[in-house]
Amino acid sequence: MSVIIGQKEYFKGIGQIKFEGAESDNPLAFRYYDENRIVAGKSMKEHLRFAIAYWHSFCGDGADPFGPGTHHYPWDVASDARQRAADKADAAFEFITKMGAPYYCFHDVDAIDGHNDPKEFGDRVKFITDIFAKKQAESGVKLLWGTANLFSNERYMNGASTNPNFEVVAHAGAQLKGAIDATITLGGEGYVFWGGREGYMSLLNTNMKLERENFARMLHTCVEYARRNGFKGKFFIEPKPCEPTKHQYDYDAATVIGFLREFDLLGEFGLNLEVNHATLAGHTFAHECQVASDAGMLASIDANRGDNQNGWDTDQFPTDIYEWAEAMAIILKQGGLAGGGINFDAKRRRNSTDMQDLFYAHIGGMDTIARSLLIAEKIAKHGEMDRLKAERYASFNSGKGADYAAGKLKLEDLYKIAVEVGEPAQISGKQEYLENLLGRFV
Repeated sequence: MSVIIGQKEYFKGIGQIKFEGAESDNPLAFRYYDENRIVAGKSMKEHLRFAIAYWHSFCGDGADPFGPGTHHYPWDVASDARQRAADKADAAFEFITKMGAPYYCFHDVDAIDGHNDPKEFGDRVKFITDIFAKKQAESGVKLLWGTANLFSNERYMNGASTNPNFEVVAHAGAQLKGAIDATITLGGEGYVFWGGREGYMSLLNTNMKLERENFARMLHTCVEYARRNGFKGKFFIEPKPCEPTKHQYDYDAATVIGFLREFDLLGEFGLNLEVNHATLAGHTFAHECQVASDAGMLASIDANRGDNQNGWDTDQFPTDIYEWAEAMAIILKQGGLAGGGINFDAKRRRNSTDMQDLFYAHIGGMDTIARSLLIAEKIAKHGEMDRLKAERYASFNSGKGADYAAGKLKLEDLYKIAVEVGEPAQISGKQEYLENLLGRFV
C-alpha cells in the first residue's frame, strides 16, 4: 500500500508505519503486527482485518461533560460543509495509508455534516461517497462497513426505529437508505446497526412490545432494500446495555441473539462486539465472544477498553494482553471472524493533543491485538487448555452421560442413576493452574 496525500499533507514528518520487531525502540513502528506473518494458516492481515474508525479518529474533539474540545483539526476549518468533508477525507486516507490499515469504517455524519432536510443530507452523502470511491481506488483501502448515526440528532431523543412518533421513524428510514446506498456503492463488506437510543429511559411512558416490534420491522425493511439493491455483505448488530438510554434493547450478545431469533432475522446477522460494551453489561469481553461464537455469530469487533474505576464508555485504546489473548483464543478456534474485522472504536484522551498521539494509539492497539493472536496460536498448539477442558466434560462422551447428551434419558432414569452412583467424587476445575498456564504464554 502506498501513502496517498491530498491537497495538503496533514501528518507531516510521519512516514508509513513499518514492522520492526519486538526489540525496536522506535515508537512509530510495529513491534508485533507483521501483516505478512503466517499464523494458523493465514496472514495477520487476513486474520485481523484492521479498520480505522472515522468518528473518533477524525471527528472526536476531546470534549467531555465538564469542558469543550481540546483536539483542533486543520481539516475542519473550511466554512463549507462539502469542503470540510473533502479535507477530512484527505486527512483520513493519508492517516489510513500511513498506518497501512486495509480497511476503514464510518457513520454517515462522520463523513459529512448532517442536515435536517433529508434531500440535502442525501446529496451530501452522495458527494462524499464519490470522494471515498476515488480514494479507495487510489489507495487500495476497502470499506469494512458503513452505518447511519441515528442517535445524535435531537429528533432521535426518543429513539429512531423505536420512536413513538412515526414521522421520526420515517426520517430514520430515509437516513438508513442513504447510508446503505453509500455502503453498496463503496463495496462495503458489512453494514452495522447500533441502536444507541433504541431503548427507554422509563417504562412509565414506554410501549416496549411495540418498540421492539418496530425495531425488528425496520431491520427487515433495511435487509430487504439492501438485498434488492445488490448488497452481498453481512449485517451486524452491536450490543450495548445502556448509555445514552437507561436500557437498550440490544443489551448484550445473548439478548441480541434472542431478539434476532424471535423476529426471524438470525440468518442475516452477525454480532459486532465492543469490548467496553461487554464491561458495561457486567461481562468480560471473552464471555461475549464465547456467547456469540457458540451461536455462530461472532463476526466483527469494536476494539477498545473501559476503565475499571469508571462506569461509562471510556473508549480507550486496547492494551490488555490478558483480555485479548483469552478472546483471541476463542476467535482463532472458530477459524476467524465471520465476515467482519477489527476496528478501533477508541479515542485519544482529552489531554493527548499532538498529531503523533493518534499514531501512537493505533500502533499500540494493533500491536496488542497482533501479540494476542500469536499467544492464541501458542495456546492452540500446546493443546493443554483444550485437553483439560475436554477431560472436565468427558463424562458426557460415553455411557449414561452420552445417552443424556443424546436426549435418551427421562427424569426417572436420572433418579435411578443418582441412587446407583451415590455421592459423586469432587473433581477440581483447576482454575488457578489454567490462569497460570495462560500467564506462561503471555
